[in-house]
Amino acid sequence: MNHGLDDQSPGEGFDSDELALRRMLHQAVQEIEPRDGTLDHLRQAVPARRARKRQALVGMAAAALFIGTAVPALLHVSGATGSDADPLNAGHSSQTQGGASQGKNPDGGESTSGGGSGKVEGKDKGDKDSKGSSTGGGSAGAGDPSAASTVGVPACTATDLGSATANSGAPDASGAVYGTFRYTNTATAACTIAGPGSITLAVAGAADYSKVGQLRHTAGDAAASLPDPSTELASLVLQPGASYDVKFAWVPSETCPVQGGDPDPTPDPTPDPSPSETGTTTEGTSTGGDTGVTTQLVREDGGTADGSVTITNSAEGGVAAATTTVNNACAGTVYWTGVLAAS
Repeated sequence: MNHGLDDQSPGEGFDSDELALRRMLHQAVQEIEPRDGTLDHLRQAVPARRARKRQALVGMAAAALFIGTAVPALLHVSGATGSDADPLNAGHSSQTQGGASQGKNPDGGESTSGGGSGKVEGKDKGDKDSKGSSTGGGSAGAGDPSAASTVGVPACTATDLGSATANSGAPDASGAVYGTFRYTNTATAACTIAGPGSITLAVAGAADYSKVGQLRHTAGDAAASLPDPSTELASLVLQPGASYDVKFAWVPSETCPVQGGDPDPTPDPTPDPSPSETGTTTEGTSTGGDTGVTTQLVREDGGTADGSVTITNSAEGGVAAATTTVNNACAGTVYWTGVLAAS
């Protein structure tokens, strides 16, 4: 059993010189005392140091737990799109997996990709399930006028909308007249249509401009035969050769006025007889009491005054316009739709 220097006696292995040195060292430090407050400082510092060690251990444990849960999740996401589990590609991979994106093939068709399937569907494959159908104003092979995204596709210009036509039909039983403005992309590149443009009206003849107005078509209004507003497109990408429509309806509120009759100055062809004593004429065409005043006839032809309303639709941006005229129109309202896929 080992003992400290204080417990060892002079006879336990120390010579006289070593004993003298030992006494000198004891005398040198015997008057040294700790500074005031040292004990209190130790009582506070030791628990604080222990608390910091515990906090450091807790932080390290939390970091290890986070790494243990986050890394497998990143590897799982990146592994969903390929065999290389690179966490740096996880964000890109999740974007590829999480939704569908649409674009155009080099031949002008549209492609749809999503869900990691890699399936490409183009208009040249005759996909009838794709959104919209080929509407090139009746021409075969025209592209789909609409696309899911208009990003990067320039707005249509006058060069693009090289064909603008308008037509109006015969009045229906209620007197309403329906018609269509149609615009076709005659360029070789797609362009964007962002709205139906605007309508302007002009009157002629008996039409009363103060009684002629225009309204955007809404569900339940007087233009019952116009397409449902839910079929209108907020914007679309118009492919080369494709068309879009803006439809309208003229709904009269009054009929044109009826023209009045004019007096006929032509006299009665019967000659004015000479009065006689007996009150009869030699020709036997008049009886007594005739005053000799001829009757003037009034012609009432019942004709309707001419009146018309000219309707012009200007495409978005004023880059193209189409005009049509509705005859026998003097007072009423023009209802018009938004952009519609040409049918």
